[in-house]
Formats: sequence, C-alpha cells, structure tokens
Amino acid sequence: MADIIHLLPDNIANQIAAGEVIQRPASAVKELLENAVDAGATEVKLIIQDAGKQLVQVIDNGKGMSETDARMSFERHATSKIRNIDDLFHIRTMGFRGEALASIAAVAQVELKTKRADDETGTFIEIENSAVKLQEPVAAANGTSIAMKNLFFNVPARRNFLKSNAAETRHIIDEFMRVALSFPNIFFSLTNNGTQIFHLEKGSLKQRIVQVLGQHYNARLVPVQEKTDYLNIYGFVGKPDTAKKTRGDQYFFVNNRFIRSAYLNHAVMSAFKEMIPADSFPLYALFIDLDPAQVDINVHPTKQEIKFEDEKIVYAFVQAAVKHALGQFSITPTLEFDLDPTIQQLDAVNKPFTEDQQQAARSSDLAKNFSQKGQAHFINPTDKEELKHWKDFFEKDGTEQPAIGNRQSAIDTGQKEEKFESLLDQLKKQEGGGDYVPPAQHYTPFAKQLIDDNALLFQLHSTYIVAPTARGFMLIHQQLAHERILYERFAAATVGKSIPAQRSLFPVTLQLSASDAALLQELAGDLIQLGYLIEPFGANAFVIQGTPADVSAGNEKLAIENLLEQFKHFSSDLKFSRREKLIRSLAWQQAIKPGTSLSLDEMRGLTTDLFKCAQPNVTASGNPTYIEFKKDYLEQLFKR
Repeated sequence: MADIIHLLPDNIANQIAAGEVIQRPASAVKELLENAVDAGATEVKLIIQDAGKQLVQVIDNGKGMSETDARMSFERHATSKIRNIDDLFHIRTMGFRGEALASIAAVAQVELKTKRADDETGTFIEIENSAVKLQEPVAAANGTSIAMKNLFFNVPARRNFLKSNAAETRHIIDEFMRVALSFPNIFFSLTNNGTQIFHLEKGSLKQRIVQVLGQHYNARLVPVQEKTDYLNIYGFVGKPDTAKKTRGDQYFFVNNRFIRSAYLNHAVMSAFKEMIPADSFPLYALFIDLDPAQVDINVHPTKQEIKFEDEKIVYAFVQAAVKHALGQFSITPTLEFDLDPTIQQLDAVNKPFTEDQQQAARSSDLAKNFSQKGQAHFINPTDKEELKHWKDFFEKDGTEQPAIGNRQSAIDTGQKEEKFESLLDQLKKQEGGGDYVPPAQHYTPFAKQLIDDNALLFQLHSTYIVAPTARGFMLIHQQLAHERILYERFAAATVGKSIPAQRSLFPVTLQLSASDAALLQELAGDLIQLGYLIEPFGANAFVIQGTPADVSAGNEKLAIENLLEQFKHFSSDLKFSRREKLIRSLAWQQAIKPGTSLSLDEMRGLTTDLFKCAQPNVTASGNPTYIEFKKDYLEQLFKR
C-alpha cells in the first residue's frame, strides 16, 4: 500500500495558520502595529478603508529591512526576535513567533515597501496567496510601509463571517487604542476612509489616556505607583464616579503587552469594594513590569492570555497598589476624628472640679467598684420588692399542672402555636433561600377586569403600585411594568410605523470616543425608527436633531450616552440580535426608576397600558411585572 502521509504545501499550511492568527481585520492591525513598534519606530500611521476589508496599511519610520530580510519576513516561523530556546523565556518584544506576516500573505494581497537608513534604495514586494508576484528596488522613505488589501479574498466563507463595517471598525479601534496606550512615547494616527480619527502626539501616560479615552477623564484619574523587588506597578485608575456598567475602559499591560485577566480584574474590583455599585466596573489602565522569566506569554495565538509563575503574589500587589492609591489621594471613605469645638463649651469642661466634688465622687459606690480590687463586676443588692420572687414565676409556670378543664384548651393552644410557628419558620426559610414565591395568579385575558377603573391605587416605597382586585390585590413593580410597555412599543416600531421624533429647537452636539462613535454609526439606522434623529458632525461628533417625546429637553445627550452604555452591557450576549439589544436597552433606560413618585392618574395609566400588552406578566428578560395575592392565600396567612 502506498504511503498516505505527506507534507502540506506552504500556501495551504499558511492558510491554516492564518485561521488562528488572522481572525478579522483587527487581528492584522494588531500584528502590524506591534511589528512597527518592535522596529523601533517613533511614528506609526494606520490607514484603513472599508473597515479593513479593502485596505489595512501601516506606515512606520523604524529601522526597515534589507532586500533579503524583506523576502524572508513572509516565510513561516521567520523572526528576528528569538534565536534559541533561552530567548523564549526573556521576551521583551511584542512579536516573536514569526507567523503574522506569513498568515496575512496567505489570506490577502500584500504590498511591502521598506528601506534602511544606510541603503540608497528600498525594496518593493508584492505577494498574493503566499506567492511572490513582484520584487524590485524602489524609492522609499526610511522605515516600512505594508499594505494588506482584499482580506480573505481567497476564503469566501471567512469573509462572509465578518460583521458589519461599523462593528469591524470598532474592533480595529479597540486594538489601535491598546497599542497606543502601551507606548505613549510613540506618535500614532488612525485614518478611516479618508477621515483622521486619532492624532496622538508623544507625551506622558496620563496625556495618552486622556487623548484616547476622552478629555473628561483629565481630572478624574488617580495615579498608581508601587515599586517592589518582585515587580513594579504603575498607571491610573478612575475615581469611583467614573464607574460604568460595562468593562470597556479596563486595561492591563504586562511588560507593555495588553492582556486579559479576570483574576487581576478581581483584584482591582476588590480594591473598589463598597465604593462603587456591585454591577459597575471601574476605569483603570495599569502596567505591570516584571522579569519575563516569571511569565509565559506563549499560551494563545493572540498573546493576550498569559500565565504568571506566582499569580497570588501579583494579585496581592495589584490589590494593595490600587488601595494605597485610593487612600493616598483621599478617595476612600475615612472617619473624621477632629474635636468638635462645641465640646469645649460644655459645663463639664469649663467649670472647675472642686475638692468637695472630687471627694464625693471617690466615695460613691460606682467609684469603689472600679477602683477597689475585685469589685469591678460586683452588683449592689437592691430592695425592690418586685424582684424578690422572680424564681416563683418560672417554678410556677414549669411545675404546676393545668386543671383538667383547661388541659384540653392548653393542648389545643399549644398545637395551634406550634403549627403557626412552623408556618412562619417555613416562610422565613423559603424567603432566605430565595426559592419562595407567594401563590400568584399570572395574567390572563380577563385579568384586566379584576382591576376596577374606579379602584383607589396607591404607591408603596415609591417602587410598587398596589391595586385592589375582586380576588385580592396586585403588587405591580412600576419599573418592570414600564419596561414591558416600552419594549412592546419599540418592538412594534422596528417592524411597522416608526415612533415620531420631536425635533429640538436647539440641536445638541455630542462628542464621543472613537469606539462609541463607531457604535453609534452602527445603530443609526435603527435609532431613526425609534424616534432619534442623529447626524454626523465631524470626527467622533454628532448632532442630535430630534428625540422621542419621552425624552425631556436637556436630557438628549445623557439619553444617548446611557443608551450606548446599556447596549454595550448586552453586547456580550450572542443570542440577541443587534435590534433586540437596542430595544431592550432603550426600554431599560426610559423606564420609570424606583424612587419616582407617581400621581393617581399616572399609576392608573401605567396599569392600563400594562394590561394592553400582549404579554403583560413578565418583562422581555423574564422578570415578573406583578404578583397577584388572592383572598384565600391572605386568609391562610392569618389563620382565618
């Protein structure tokens, strides 16, 4: 039988490897930017078109490559970063595997121009599907310019897998921001479809964070700086008021390499404990410098997951550093021990303590108890008559037998008390365990008739609406009920007649971060159906021309910002479509929050609208909007 095992051709092997390394345009952006940094560049420019599908180009002023190195760089496992196995344990560069350019050349059309400072001419190479189509000398500036065109042109299935242009642009911006934050001493720029999105001049780390994340963070950052023999930690954390509902603005860097670590994130969260809500996430950009031999970065193709030799000590250092920074800059709550000036005005402080008063105090029983040996716990005898026969109370109750005529009633009473106590214990036990749900009648088509139009509704704790019915009463959660109403209204608007927009007399300008701006552009079409008129107004800026009537004047900007945050909160759940996430976010944002007082007409309108819904008993996420308590259940509680 003939042999069946053979080596794969280089182009097929490269294409297989590309499936792990180059998953989307943002993956190629990351690899090319890191190569530019490793080349010693002080200026790096990123140019993309059509969300990177048509073009991803990185231009740097690094040391460039020779003609031979330029050709060799596209071979698999060709690298200048390591030479032997020991180098693998002392890696300081961003790249080291030698797979990135070979993977990119396998799934795209690549053009490379490179020139060293000592060379008179540069080198131009054109590669397609891992095959060199052209190589020739060319006039070029010092450094390297590499252009990746028509990504996945030879892998249609992978190209069809890519998301919308706005979504892919957001991924590219995220990767760009991570590299830019890692190296604030390098100039970075990002141009998308001819529009410059980022122009980041060299500067300090704080300046780079403010440039990338937004000017509003300038006065809301707390510096972190701890130096130890094992590692150094530096960077910035946001004040508690910068906490958001999403994890977007959280960055960990180990030896200037961006990493993902739920373990270290927990260390920061624990340092912020009791300073921010449980469902909020603080802002931070923390850098950890330690011996490369103490970490293993060769864990995942993206190199964003690493292993520490001692995770616990890193956790402890991060937690302590953040706590120390928050305490040092008076961010954490403190107790004030300053003396109250009014205390100095008290008679006990101002008036002199005379000799007669001192003698009277020394001779008192209280002073003797605390000054004489063995008297600290002594209780003086008392002559109170009501305490003389205290033992008889218990002996009589415990020893005397009840009369025969009263014995049966005592037994019955004891049984009733035991039964009643067991019911209470059961209820407490069930409530403590979180499994207890009072008997409730969920919504049926005739449930609306149970609430009389003239019934007197009232609000409880500014959160619940109590509505009497013919069978008992309903306890309605005002926020969850309003969420259900808004959800069905928005869902109908996305497939039918759109919600009318109320145009603003004075349009509001909204300035967003680059990633949020890309997200808003992605949602613009659906937002029009929901009553939001938003137009682009320059780089990362928008003009809010109109909003739904539910959004009060002056709150347009806050409404959009909260909407984006809530949408990103849903973005990790893949089972929801983009439109579903959007209408759920809007329903949550615009719903009446707990603590809002409602008038009788508002409560009546809310309950009426709720029972007009197709499914009024639960929210879109499955939480109950109301619970009905029946008379028989209430009577059972009171043993009637």
